[in-house]
Amino acid sequence: MSEYATERERLPRWMKSPLPKGENYSKVKRLIAEHKLHTICTSGNCPNKGECWNAGTASFMILGDKCTRNCRFCYVKNLIPDPVDWEEPERLAITIQTLGLKHCVITSVTRDDLSDGGALFWAGTIRKIKELNPGTSIEALIPDFNASRELVQQIIDARPEVISHNLETVRRLTPKVRSTARYDRSLKTLSYIAEAGIVSKSGIMVGLGETEDEILQTMDDLRSVNCKVLTIGQYLQPDSNLMKVVEYINPEQFEKYRVEGMKRGFSYVESSPLVRSSYHAERHIYG
Repeated sequence: MSEYATERERLPRWMKSPLPKGENYSKVKRLIAEHKLHTICTSGNCPNKGECWNAGTASFMILGDKCTRNCRFCYVKNLIPDPVDWEEPERLAITIQTLGLKHCVITSVTRDDLSDGGALFWAGTIRKIKELNPGTSIEALIPDFNASRELVQQIIDARPEVISHNLETVRRLTPKVRSTARYDRSLKTLSYIAEAGIVSKSGIMVGLGETEDEILQTMDDLRSVNCKVLTIGQYLQPDSNLMKVVEYINPEQFEKYRVEGMKRGFSYVESSPLVRSSYHAERHIYG
């Protein structure tokens, strides 16, 4: 038995999630395959896939499934990306229409190989979804676009209801955890979103060796750029080649973080072991 398999068996009881199954789960899985789409649920090996897909929701991942960055926490493949598929936005919009989604989350791999980081494609995708699904709200979970105001503005101009960008971890651990991303660059990206009057959201993982004081400082840093929504979840090692879990944080500590976040002025703080950035995303529209 591999070290990775053994570690998965040692998960604390509060980290166990049911195996994905059910009619809605099968329907979402079939549509994604039929329309040649990707989801971060699968590419990111998310533990909530069964719950979300059974609820008829999914976090769709555009611009392929190969990332130009190589973050030490992420299960998405670091390979030379495929050419941009300009028919993908329409297929995605039709899938959302078929599922009858009232809210959807769109994310993407990072495409540093493209001159605009994929911003034009992002904006076109959001507009196509809104064209075919005028009653559907959208959260765009974007890369940092190297904190280019011009590129982030293209996403803002497409007017998704929420724009999120994950800080992922505390300042001290950022160089170790994230590939070429920078802590302050991510804060700058979030500040552009908030300045535009759109709900700004971010997410972090815990269990990577951070301290409580560092988490609280990260909250303060996010509030300094008017980030309104924060998600906090337990890091799980998705593959034996990626970073190991330093500590499994207990549910009581997650609740303490939730309370501390609300004290600091966040509109919503989703904080529990199995929370991921798109978990209960429909609640965050009016952050």
